[in-house]
Amino acid sequence: MNGQNKKNIATYWSFCYMGKIERVTLVYRKIGDNLSFFKNAFSDCSDVLYRNIQMDGKRACLIFIDGLVNTTDIQQHVILDLIKQEENVSTIHDIEEKTLSISQTVEENTLDKAVTAVLEGNTVLVIDGKEKLLIFDAKEFQTRGITEPESETAIRGPREGFVESLRVNTSLIRRKIRTTDLKMVSKIIGDKTQTGVAVMYLDGIADEKIVQEINNRLDRIKIDGILESGYIEELIEDDPWSVFPQVQITERPDTVAANLLEGRIGIVVDGTPFVILLPATFWQQFQASEDYYDRFHVAIFLRSIRLIFLGIALLLPALYIAVTTYHQEMIPTNLLLSIAASREAIPFPAVVEAFIMEISFEALREAGVRLPKTIGQAVSILGALVIGSAAVEAGIVSAPMVIIVSLTGIASFTIPKFSLAISVRLVRFPLMVLASVFGLFGIVIGTMVITAHLCQLRSFGTPYFAPLAPLKLSELRDVFMRLPLWMYNRRPSEFVKSNVKRQKNNLYPSPDQNK
Repeated sequence: MNGQNKKNIATYWSFCYMGKIERVTLVYRKIGDNLSFFKNAFSDCSDVLYRNIQMDGKRACLIFIDGLVNTTDIQQHVILDLIKQEENVSTIHDIEEKTLSISQTVEENTLDKAVTAVLEGNTVLVIDGKEKLLIFDAKEFQTRGITEPESETAIRGPREGFVESLRVNTSLIRRKIRTTDLKMVSKIIGDKTQTGVAVMYLDGIADEKIVQEINNRLDRIKIDGILESGYIEELIEDDPWSVFPQVQITERPDTVAANLLEGRIGIVVDGTPFVILLPATFWQQFQASEDYYDRFHVAIFLRSIRLIFLGIALLLPALYIAVTTYHQEMIPTNLLLSIAASREAIPFPAVVEAFIMEISFEALREAGVRLPKTIGQAVSILGALVIGSAAVEAGIVSAPMVIIVSLTGIASFTIPKFSLAISVRLVRFPLMVLASVFGLFGIVIGTMVITAHLCQLRSFGTPYFAPLAPLKLSELRDVFMRLPLWMYNRRPSEFVKSNVKRQKNNLYPSPDQNK
């Protein structure tokens, strides 16, 4: 047995991780042994290519996955450099420094890490007689072009959105925030998928305790695969049983940049255009990016509309059921006679009507999403019109109920964030049941339970209903309304404990300038 094999056997079980022994294999001196290791690891993998070359009388081999690398770069900056080298190089370091013209190269002495590097899209160079190998970055794979995000369309503002490439997404954020304070901690999560994850924050602004807590929760994830940021969201949120979103999801780089400047932390996941922002509050879900690009008068009006229609989306069906079933005296006489005439031939109580129409509307909305875009919208609109009019003519539901459900559906579309909109749609059904059993008292009870739940909810230690609960009057300027930008002198105190001041020498006086 030669000395190299003895060394490999001695160190085969040498590394410990989380109390478990991890198997590693050092690079063999003979290239044949190394290639056998790779071919055994990549058995039945037809996309793994082995390019044999001769350099300085020695046999060498390039190992990479077809479709994940730029073959032109490998040909011009690796193969030609190795074949044409004139200077005698004796070590891997000399080859890295004096021969190869490719930019990113790393020396490695374990075959296990080399296999992982190949799976990540890197290229490995194995040379006969060398106890180390070279890993260099020549990645290139097809990605979707940068386009306007479909889930967060904006009338005014940037038209670029995230894509499925981790490095493209981080570069879009770097273009927005050009400072060395923007930190990025890279992680690999998923035993099988080896998904790249980047935690981004502004050093000196983000709370270090929150950053550490996020890193700890990510490090505790032990799962076979991460395919989308939704996996991360569900595995790190504070209350997994709550129906309300405890993180903010966005496709817009400008939204991520704005939140990082306020002290939040972003989690970018490879393979998805949706970035996670933490900590999140309930009121963030009402803020759209163009609120800060339009004049503050427009933003105040639009936020007022959203808050009003939030109440409509949540309570309107339940209120109609309660009033028509138990509290008819609250309805004006003429309107009551009109509603009674329309419901005269209806065989179902109001709550059954509401459930029939609400479930039908949700089914049409889901069908419109799943159908091709060219026909999905037309089908959902025509389906709602045809089913609604046919149901009224058949005497299954009343015309007022069709109007109520239509207004409720329109109101849910005014909520900028889909994750909150779907939560409101889910909570609406228990409120309808309470209204049918207890009337307005049931609605009051349900609303109190929802409010109490929102007040006790936390997002990485941050109160979910902040700054309304606990109440901080000085920070309400960006909740129900959006005041002029020159009045935003301080970052939210819930996220930032130091470096709270955002601007100096404002053009207009503000209350905080005298502090």
